[in-house]
Amino acid sequence: MGDGAPDRGDPGLVEELERHRAELTGYCYRMLGSGFEAEDAVQETLVKAWRGLDRYDPDRAPLRSWLFQIATNVCVDMLRGAQRRARAMDLGPAGSPGPDLGPPLPGHAWVMPIPDRRVLPSDPAELAVERETVRLAFVAALQHLPPRQRAVLILRDVLRWSAAEVAELLEGSVASVNSALQRARATLSEVPAGGGEVDRRLLERYVDAFERYDVSGLVALLHEDATMSMPPFAWWLRGREEIRKAMLAADAPCGGSRLVPAGTANGCPAFGQYLGGEPFALLVVEVSGDRVSATTTYLDTRLFPLFGLPMSFAGPPRIGE
Repeated sequence: MGDGAPDRGDPGLVEELERHRAELTGYCYRMLGSGFEAEDAVQETLVKAWRGLDRYDPDRAPLRSWLFQIATNVCVDMLRGAQRRARAMDLGPAGSPGPDLGPPLPGHAWVMPIPDRRVLPSDPAELAVERETVRLAFVAALQHLPPRQRAVLILRDVLRWSAAEVAELLEGSVASVNSALQRARATLSEVPAGGGEVDRRLLERYVDAFERYDVSGLVALLHEDATMSMPPFAWWLRGREEIRKAMLAADAPCGGSRLVPAGTANGCPAFGQYLGGEPFALLVVEVSGDRVSATTTYLDTRLFPLFGLPMSFAGPPRIGE
């Protein structure tokens, strides 16, 4: 162990490890496609780092690089034998309006959302670039890559590590890193870019129409080829007219809903949807230009504590119960 190795008795050591949590969470989220799993992976990484301090040599690698090496190994272990996470549109063709949504799929089948504040930098100059790399479409596309290619692409193109740094972390050669990066980029070449800044007035109109279940007003705010999906169901729709038909045929099951702002998820506005004062779904709204391009309604109330949303409107809020 090098002379400058960290000392567990140093009161600043925990703070130094925690300083890397957000960046590690963003890395693990892109690797795993789930905010829940990313937080588990980061916690395991920090525990392993703490326990392995006596083997860490700062003369060989900076603390940040060592932590990312541990995190990479943790993620690769978690991905062994795991089903690839996806969005509904990655699983099959668009459906048609009607009551049959098909059977729900298990939670591990889906790319799950994560609050931006847990994974994105606060620096505005870095924020605009990194926001694109947590978009649901981008994270879903990453899941098509083998774990090693996935790690290489995130480290090189998102976190801006050099090929030499990545080769050292993965215990490979610069040539193998460059080859893996080229193959990964080819796989992700068709991922569409995000929609840029969001018009707050558009969101206000959307929320107003949603809470009044004003189908005409809501559909008017959609792009012609907008998509709508509702994990855990693989059923999804494409097109403003198809979405209109589905909403009219559904006999207003979400009538009387309330939408509570939940900040941003994956670079997009997010809302907690409540029915009868109880949590129902997390809604992620993707915007392109002056229209809504996609909505993903996650019917999973476990997401409410993750986004800091109250678990009830009846009486005092029950955060995280």
